[in-house]
Amino acid sequence: MLANLNDYLKELMVYIPEGEIRLRDFRNEQKWISSNYKYGMPGSRKNLKEVIWNVEIKPFYLAKYPVTEELYAIIMEKKFLTKTEARKPVVNVTWIDAVNFCNLLSDVLSYERYYSLDNESKSVFCNYSVNGFRLPTDAEWQYACKANSKGYRYSEIDEIAWYKDNSSERVHQVGGKKPNDWGLYDMIGNVWEWCWDLYNEETFGNYRIIRGGSWAEEERGCGATCRRKSMPDFYIDDIGFRIARSII
Repeated sequence: MLANLNDYLKELMVYIPEGEIRLRDFRNEQKWISSNYKYGMPGSRKNLKEVIWNVEIKPFYLAKYPVTEELYAIIMEKKFLTKTEARKPVVNVTWIDAVNFCNLLSDVLSYERYYSLDNESKSVFCNYSVNGFRLPTDAEWQYACKANSKGYRYSEIDEIAWYKDNSSERVHQVGGKKPNDWGLYDMIGNVWEWCWDLYNEETFGNYRIIRGGSWAEEERGCGATCRRKSMPDFYIDDIGFRIARSII
């Protein structure tokens, strides 16, 4: 068990300096929403429009690991299975679960809640003026993952990631691979990570962005710029999340 939650969180959260990141995506203007579709992109690549934009990043804090089974169980008042399971990323959590966790963790540590939820409409709103726990934005995630590196990954894939070719078809304990230059582990591989952002609201409705690849993903899907999407109420055994905090 975590001996002291405050001390654990102080050690967990890594300062990310200000900077700028260039994002790129391929958009299809055809409106397409499916209630049971996970990752797919409508249309072929030749029919997609490339969109490139720059985002300025303010300094913030990001967890060096994805949220573990142990931390999730403590905050959500659930039981985890074994000590071995305790250090693995929590999976089978929806985007909504991740948002609720952030609010409850803020409550426990006496921060103001970052999110407000409307249970009737299932809408989620941000309180940008507080420093409670939250999900990273899509841009923050990519910026932190790259840590000023230039390539698709910040090092050789087998040094930094659990993915299809080396994972033995299972999730692994956090921190078992080499971190990036800012001390962040498992940014690539092990589990996909929920981000705050909508993928493309006009085309995909409320689908949210996931990043980083997973233990079940092919090598090509595990990289700093790989972006996928899923419904906010979807869960599976290779999607987890990582917490962030703004500096106010």
